Amino acid sequence: MAAPGITINHHNQYKGGHALKESKFTNYDELPLFLNAKLVAQTLGIGLASAYELMHDEGFPSMRVGSRFVVPKDKFRRWVEQQTGGEN
Repeated sequence: MAAPGITINHHNQYKGGHALKESKFTNYDELPLFLNAKLVAQTLGIGLASAYELMHDEGFPSMRVGSRFVVPKDKFRRWVEQQTGGEN
């Protein structure tokens, strides 16, 4: 179910001289139950290296499965809402 008022859709814009990447998704329903680093990068419109860095950050809701890090979709959604001042 998509969050009311939240659309994951970034436009190519310039910030600090760098072009921001465009998100590949338009709502949370399009995401699988668990996101890997590539999906985190595509969803947030950031580079893969930045996604790996974020997934290793203590405040980010990633979990280790074997040697891989994944993010449960529901926890990712809550994290985005907290970062953007949305629902708690």
